[in-house]
Amino acid sequence: MGQPRQQQEPPGVTGEMEPRPRDRMADYTGRGLLRDKRALVTGGDSGIGRAVAIAFAKEGADVAIAYLDEHADAEETAELVRKEGRHCLLLPGDLGSREQCRKVVDETVREFGGLEVLVNNVATQQELDSPEDLTDEQWTRTFDVNVHSYFRVTHAALPHLGEGSSIVNTASVNGLRGNKSLIDYSATKGAVIAWTYAMAQALAGRGVRINAVAPGPVWTPLIPATMSPEHVEKFGQQVPMGRAAQPDELAPSFVFFASNQLSSYYTGEVLAALGGETMPG
Repeated sequence: MGQPRQQQEPPGVTGEMEPRPRDRMADYTGRGLLRDKRALVTGGDSGIGRAVAIAFAKEGADVAIAYLDEHADAEETAELVRKEGRHCLLLPGDLGSREQCRKVVDETVREFGGLEVLVNNVATQQELDSPEDLTDEQWTRTFDVNVHSYFRVTHAALPHLGEGSSIVNTASVNGLRGNKSLIDYSATKGAVIAWTYAMAQALAGRGVRINAVAPGPVWTPLIPATMSPEHVEKFGQQVPMGRAAQPDELAPSFVFFASNQLSSYYTGEVLAALGGETMPG
């Protein structure tokens, strides 16, 4: 079963979604897996990022949230993090900017005194009817947000990441098999996966692990903000489970990769949560 037809202006807000996504980790119980860790989550105001930030807080981490300008969503996420007794730092600004990427790391380290966990999750997308509709401006913007921010934030964070630190990147099923309506987005997610593989090899000797979660359809504000009402109505129905995932269902995968207790021998892995869809290879 899909969702009612709906559409928002980008980047989208949670409060206008029908139904509201499950993104508050209400039924999740932490076990101290990230006790006193300091984390930075880009795109942490809503959707997967919100669920991850709250899950990390429930596991004992302080969390900085970098986001564009969705202040109401970010404040709600911060309130839920603080409800768990953890610190939350809000960092608004455009991560398509080189300067903002460095700024969010610098401010996180200044506020928390260090950094052990980085989640690169921010993303943008826009549907296309044909390849000719893809402009140079859209291609560049999608890469600036979806790939260049991952590189730039990580590059700024590396001097602060030591033995036992973890980086988790949000990829996508579209980076594994492509999507004719999301050409530039698919290209960026494929790049994230290849970059994750390469960085895992480069960082293994330092004891810094880097992995990726590649979800299928997930019900987040990005969907009604970037897809047609007709597509929203059918969103997620194509997978064997017949529905989109909820952010709460994805966040435990990020906890798994962030926690040395659970995944100390995992680096360069891509965990694909696809609702029963299988990939060749």
